[in-house]
Amino acid sequence: MGKPYNHFSGEEFAERQEKTRGKMASMELDGLLLFKIEDMYWLCGFESDGFCIFSNMFIGTDGALTHLVRPADLGNVEYSSSCDDVRVSLDSEAITRSAGIKEMLESHSMQGKRIGIQVDTMGLTPRLFLEIQAELEAWCDLVIADDFIRELRLVKSHQELEYLRKAGKIMDKVMDDVIEVTCPGAFEGDIYATFYDSLFRLDADLPAHIPPFGSGESALNLRYTSARKHVLENDQVTLELGLAYRRYHAACMCVVLTGPDIDQRHLDMHAASVEALVAVQEKLRPGNTVGELYAAYHDTLINTGFEDSVLTVCGYTMGAAFPPTWMEQPLIFAGNPTVLEENMSFFTHMIMNDRKSGLSMAVAEQAIITSATPEIITHAPRAPVIQLPK
Repeated sequence: MGKPYNHFSGEEFAERQEKTRGKMASMELDGLLLFKIEDMYWLCGFESDGFCIFSNMFIGTDGALTHLVRPADLGNVEYSSSCDDVRVSLDSEAITRSAGIKEMLESHSMQGKRIGIQVDTMGLTPRLFLEIQAELEAWCDLVIADDFIRELRLVKSHQELEYLRKAGKIMDKVMDDVIEVTCPGAFEGDIYATFYDSLFRLDADLPAHIPPFGSGESALNLRYTSARKHVLENDQVTLELGLAYRRYHAACMCVVLTGPDIDQRHLDMHAASVEALVAVQEKLRPGNTVGELYAAYHDTLINTGFEDSVLTVCGYTMGAAFPPTWMEQPLIFAGNPTVLEENMSFFTHMIMNDRKSGLSMAVAEQAIITSATPEIITHAPRAPVIQLPK
């Protein structure tokens, strides 16, 4: 390892940078302006949420690697990044961010060269992109770069897989803790508190996505909403939980039924969700496509009579992620042509929201693709989860 707080060896970072430069050369790029923090983390270990305001990294085919960050991020660069060339972008009206980028590029003799820029990222606002375009017009050949580093990140290294497995092991323990306190009369805030208390005590990272769970009507919400309430008797509580270890995410999902009266439709929905999960996991094999995963989910729900509950997505890849979401492409939707490879990882969620009846059900797990049967790294209860009044 390099610095104490790099989570990968210098050799692994060097290999990733070499792969990136090789791909750049094939695209006839002399350099690339990065704004996606996940790519920066993968290339050099840089950890910061400051990208939401501004953070840029430059990588050149000639070996250049440079951070351009605000003063507030200098501590994080020193603490986490293996890149030693750090430039400062001042918060000032006197010099724009785009002018600072041009100055940095000029120091690398990039005038007249072909420079790629990432645009499929939350780290680059449309306004800043337009400013950069205007600043570099006629100075260099600025081109929109494909999102190829994300594609390089899909197949995980041995160390990345170990972090995913560790995240999964912690996730299973945390899910057990949360289910234990989810019962009639429980305050949703206390359930959240159990979740966060457990993950921190087990050395996990905060999830990039605020875990969405709720009871009653909010059990159908697949995104976080504010205002906590108490779980009732004969209730449903959707737990979509995720956490990270060294930024590598694992997630799990189930619905807790509180009783004492259990709706048979809930049980039927649970059975269909488990059947769909098994069907999808059977397709998690190298050579299959992401679209085939969706077809297995879709066809199972149709065949079990729950066509009204079919969603347009039933999961996505998982890896190192930063706020605001742990989701990354490829999403599992109809016809997605992405071919599965060994050492990819996918979170597959069989979510059923019956908006006519107001009932919700879900079973979801995460897996690593192997040469044969997928390695399941988070484990949702396969039997209905029922918590009776105490």
